[in-house]
Amino acid sequence: MSQSITWVGIDAHKKTLFVAVRCGSELRQWQVANQPKAVAGLAKKLVKDAPGEVRCCYEAGPTGFSLQRQLQAAGALVCEVIAPSLIPVKAAERVKTDRRDAQKLASYLEAGLLTVVQPPSPEDEAARDLMRCRSALVGDLTKAKHRLSKFLLRHGMHYTGGKTAWTRMYFNWLSKRRFEHPAAEVVFQQYLLAIHTLKEQLGALEAKIHELSVHDTYKEAVGVLRCFHGVNTVAAMTLLTEIHDFRRFDSPRKLMSYLGLTPSEHSSGESRNQGSITKTGTAHGRRMLVESAWHYRRALRVGPGLRHRREGQPAWAIDIATKAHQRLSRRYHRLTESGKPSQKVAIAVARELAGFIWAMMHRLQQQKLLTEPSQAAA
Repeated sequence: MSQSITWVGIDAHKKTLFVAVRCGSELRQWQVANQPKAVAGLAKKLVKDAPGEVRCCYEAGPTGFSLQRQLQAAGALVCEVIAPSLIPVKAAERVKTDRRDAQKLASYLEAGLLTVVQPPSPEDEAARDLMRCRSALVGDLTKAKHRLSKFLLRHGMHYTGGKTAWTRMYFNWLSKRRFEHPAAEVVFQQYLLAIHTLKEQLGALEAKIHELSVHDTYKEAVGVLRCFHGVNTVAAMTLLTEIHDFRRFDSPRKLMSYLGLTPSEHSSGESRNQGSITKTGTAHGRRMLVESAWHYRRALRVGPGLRHRREGQPAWAIDIATKAHQRLSRRYHRLTESGKPSQKVAIAVARELAGFIWAMMHRLQQQKLLTEPSQAAA
């Protein structure tokens, strides 16, 4: 059956695409420019020259999914994006070229040895970019605050008006600081301006995120996820846009593994050695889960914020979130009392929280399947 399929491996770069085509025992290779017109011509050529189905692939990377969409829009072919970290590697290989990489992709695709990355829709990808932009701004704001605080410390100034910095009182204190040398005053004003600018940008971006969260695409899922302790709108949107389809994980363990929260292991024979977590998959989703996990160090208490988030949500979602809080809070304290470092405890709690989130999203999907037929009948 594979004789009627044309297997295509593409080594994609910013400016060029190196193409290897396998059809039976025949192998052809050439290079084209990574431009929309050239990509459309490549798709048409592959379909025209192939005796049957055309299946091509390239590695996931900075070029994203645009090449896949261009190829599939221009010709009747299947293009898959491959996880580069899961491509088989021969230990003795010491030569790496674009030609060899493309040929290897075509051969491995034919042999079924490659792992496909689930592509997001253009809308999901745009929403994911929005959340990652917020994450980048938060990092920039943190760096800007560090720059200013260390600058003040070098000039013998430190805040004593309260226990917490970056409050309204702290900014009032900053507005009264003056420096003897004009150059130092310019530096101070620039650092302070950078912080105010980033705060305004972050506020505008978060307003856009909240606007997107009430869209029909995300409204229900965000609502049930916000029932969890430690999961606000930003955390819920981050998880939804990074994972974008919970149905592709048929068990919570697979979701934990995708998020890189499972321990690494090197076992042979009778020895079994487990190490730190694998940190595979999406770092943004993993970081957000760990941040949420720290909230479970407190005992179960439904405060006004959580009570407000749960208003109007289904009883089954609140029940799952309550069970999660009871179990995860007990687990946090049990592991802490046994002497485990708090960082490891947070990772363990985040891993179990991923399981509860998987259960929540699969239950939501089941509810949709139950309600859609009744709505159609009505």
